[in-house]
Amino acid sequence: MVINIIEIIGYIASVMIAVSLMMKGIVKLRIINLIGSAVFTIYGFIINAYPVAFVNGVICFVNIYYLYDMFKAKEYFKILEVKDSAYLNYFLNFHADDIKKFMPHFNFALSEKSIVFFILRNSVPAGLICAESLNNKEMFITLDYVIPGYRDMKVGKYVYDNIFDVKKISKIYTEPGNSRHDNYLQAMGFEKTEFNSKISFCLEKK
Repeated sequence: MVINIIEIIGYIASVMIAVSLMMKGIVKLRIINLIGSAVFTIYGFIINAYPVAFVNGVICFVNIYYLYDMFKAKEYFKILEVKDSAYLNYFLNFHADDIKKFMPHFNFALSEKSIVFFILRNSVPAGLICAESLNNKEMFITLDYVIPGYRDMKVGKYVYDNIFDVKKISKIYTEPGNSRHDNYLQAMGFEKTEFNSKISFCLEKK
């Protein structure tokens, strides 16, 4: 029974290391890899494989160092409003398949009421918002998209902490996406509601 438990610990560590390498986001990769390495360190001590324990202990400290460095680093965000442009169309085409996964009903179309802006993170266009102005105080978001590698909620938090003042609005509506996107919206403070007889999400200025 003891041997089985030890083997299970080793398998858990192996799976976590493998899963970490599948993560697109560097923060998630580091966190899961840290946990896997910690479990491997324990496993190494249990089976008296001290080189295994030592190497994975070092990997733990490396992960902790870089996670600390990432979380303490000062990041710069900026909302950059754009009109129709070659880069905007390129961005949408390049990420089209990924966008469809999160917001299957999105179709890009510009009108006089359109509001489109990139969210720059350290000068990188990390996210894109496409919306329609409903009136002077409300807007409807048709796309809220963040590129892989930047999906740690920081882009969304920046947008919804600042967009009300930037656009001088008090209420935002948006349509649901897949389950992961809906969870993200709720994490940002959106609540389920109804808009034009359809299920939507709404966020009001606090």
